[in-house]
Amino acid sequence: MGLEPPPYLRVADDLRRRVAAGEWEVGEKLPSRAKLATAYGVGTNVLQKAQERLITEGVLEGRAGSGTYVRIPRERRRMVRIRQHEQPGGPSSGADTAVCGSVGTWESHSQARTPAPDHIAHRLGIAPGSLCVRTHYEYLADGQPVQVTVSWEPMAITGETPIVLPEMGPMAGKGVVARMLSIGITVDSATEVPRPARATQAQANILGISLGDLVLIIERTYYDTDGRAVETADIVVPDMRWEVAYEIGVQKPR
Repeated sequence: MGLEPPPYLRVADDLRRRVAAGEWEVGEKLPSRAKLATAYGVGTNVLQKAQERLITEGVLEGRAGSGTYVRIPRERRRMVRIRQHEQPGGPSSGADTAVCGSVGTWESHSQARTPAPDHIAHRLGIAPGSLCVRTHYEYLADGQPVQVTVSWEPMAITGETPIVLPEMGPMAGKGVVARMLSIGITVDSATEVPRPARATQAQANILGISLGDLVLIIERTYYDTDGRAVETADIVVPDMRWEVAYEIGVQKPR
């Protein structure tokens, strides 16, 4: 005989069924947590956990100070990442994403002398705690948040150069490839590792989504001609709004 599912899963399953059956319309507010908990014969903590699960699944939407609502489906647009995603003289790091039909802008803020955490140090091939410049980028398309990127560059490479801060100096606002080339470093390859994750509270606040919403994190690292990592970044895209497509050129046979 199998074990009974936890009470919150039983409640979540029934709430999901009721939403699918149209008991509450899209955008409609659900009864209060206390009222639903009483109806199900559970505590409010159990009801809260059930609703949080459905918020994570994208069935419901929590609005601070207001309540819980049936989530309104939003149009999911396509974001195209180009294989040769940054050209010398191109825009700032992370702006290598082409958003079809949108006008893109970004804001950035850098912190120098930031110790690299273990996972970043591993990606850059440096010792944990090595000093880096950490830059936080927020990207908008038509005024709406599209992605948030956190970039790391070893100060051992840029620390004594005019490009140490991406948003300042003679190469302000230019991308990694152009900035590195200006100090004699040629970037000739990059790797990108996409993986699904759940939005942290900080990411949710910036991207205008809910805590626990599905996001795509793209771990990108640039390498020079010697195979040395010169920059690595985590690019976070809200999955509910954007699907990410890669445009890869095909070489014609000779």
